[in-house]
Amino acid sequence: MATSLLTPTGASLVGPLYRRAVKRAMTTSKYRAGAPLHFYQKTFTLAKPITVSMKQLFSTVFLLFTALFAVAQPAPKPYGPLPIERQLKWQETEMYCIIHFGVDTYTDKEWGYGDEDLQIFNPTQFNAMQIVGAAKAGGFKGIVVVAKHHDGFCLWPTKTTEHNISKSPYKNGKGDILQEYRDACNKLGMKMGVYCSPWDRNNALYGKPEYVTDVYRKQLEELYTRYGPIFISWFDGANGGDGYYGGAREVRKIDRSTYYGWDTTWAIPRKLAPGAVLFGDVGPDVRWVGNEKGHAGETCWATYTPHAPDEGKTPGNGYTKDYEGTEGQRDGKYWMPAECDVSLRPGWFYHKTQDDKVKSPDTLLSLYYQSVGRGACLDLGLSPDRRGLLYENDVNALKQFGEILKQTFAVNLAKGATLKASNVRGGNKTKFGPQNLLDNSRYSYWATDDNITTPQLIINLHQQKTFNVIRLRENIKLGQRIEAVAVDAYKDGKWVEIAAATSIGGNRLIRMPQGVSTSKVRLRIVKSPVCIALSDFGLYMEPGRI
Repeated sequence: MATSLLTPTGASLVGPLYRRAVKRAMTTSKYRAGAPLHFYQKTFTLAKPITVSMKQLFSTVFLLFTALFAVAQPAPKPYGPLPIERQLKWQETEMYCIIHFGVDTYTDKEWGYGDEDLQIFNPTQFNAMQIVGAAKAGGFKGIVVVAKHHDGFCLWPTKTTEHNISKSPYKNGKGDILQEYRDACNKLGMKMGVYCSPWDRNNALYGKPEYVTDVYRKQLEELYTRYGPIFISWFDGANGGDGYYGGAREVRKIDRSTYYGWDTTWAIPRKLAPGAVLFGDVGPDVRWVGNEKGHAGETCWATYTPHAPDEGKTPGNGYTKDYEGTEGQRDGKYWMPAECDVSLRPGWFYHKTQDDKVKSPDTLLSLYYQSVGRGACLDLGLSPDRRGLLYENDVNALKQFGEILKQTFAVNLAKGATLKASNVRGGNKTKFGPQNLLDNSRYSYWATDDNITTPQLIINLHQQKTFNVIRLRENIKLGQRIEAVAVDAYKDGKWVEIAAATSIGGNRLIRMPQGVSTSKVRLRIVKSPVCIALSDFGLYMEPGRI
């Protein structure tokens, strides 16, 4: 029986593998050139006469089939709602600080009534570089400036109201706190976002349609036009109540579902700050976690559907079942991950009586694991004092927290390990192999065949290593897929479970109370509705832990 060994049309698909196989096959039987053969939807033609044995011929065909199948194997199909580019950038930010500073700093209140005398606002040492620099030293990558709080005082010279910084003594009415923050962020390589309170207890128009169209939306336009680039447009649910309201001094209520016309209002940052995520109780890009304690649920899905408290109503900022934001929903309609907000002090604004109540570095570290470590982002509140500086206790806490983080995650103890997966998608180790877990990309990944949803991975560290933090990440460009994992350590000749977790998403940090020493670790995917797309595996050791 005469057969031809062939050079394929489109040989670049197989490349060196094909050429090596042909070279090995050149023995016993000689065949003519030019004989065509169709193999796996490819046409092959013998380039020149060669000699092969049947055993080597079958071996070569097998190698060709394997190589072609691996190349042809597509990436896993996405699962569920997916993030878009601005949401991916937000996820990578992980931590930022929201800064409260204004007339409330000088009245010792958390919520100003709106009748404050602007002559009280005159910080003598305001230093945006000191404030933003302290945040950066803490490992934070951006700030959110409270440009206007509920009292209605604007920290920038706006045309929309007289209740703004130009009417204060600060820099003889020439000050612009927003621009100072913008300049500091530019110099320090930090991101900047803004919050402009929709509720305005000073403005006489509040409660009327004209406030939304002629005041609030125009304030947003000024902020996004003057102080970009903006990475997050921050909204909250403070909606009406008692206030000064231009001297009326009364209670004003609004329809929280419809008053602000959120779709029209959101169109402003969409147009003027297209790279910014929109944060609020109802997103639409990032949701509130539902508490101001700084932590997400032990299980926390990036997928979410906001619901109004009253049946048949449309949810809005300040008008949702906010407790649902803590965990999200596995079957949520939208990709809307959680932000966890909490203040460094008991209050959001500075109060001298709280100088000795600043959260400790250890407390901040716990919050980090309960927010960033559960797939959310941490938004920490900072409160400059009446000088316009962060108090020394605040600065020291941030610095020490940042040092702990830096030391903990400086070295991935799994680097250099040998990884053995129970399954690799299509056998294509280059594209879908477990070695992708140890690079620095969030989006290269280990994937399995479609029918393999509970694979295992053995990480051979080659020597005894001690760790107390395990990091896992999914390639969220393909959705949030995994629902449960377990991690084992090899001890005394057997595997012993040391940790378990549920949702992973953009980031999952499993923190153990004590260090675990072992030379081999096993990761088990316990539950997943589809094949996995895991992008990161890390082992870390916190300084000072045994």
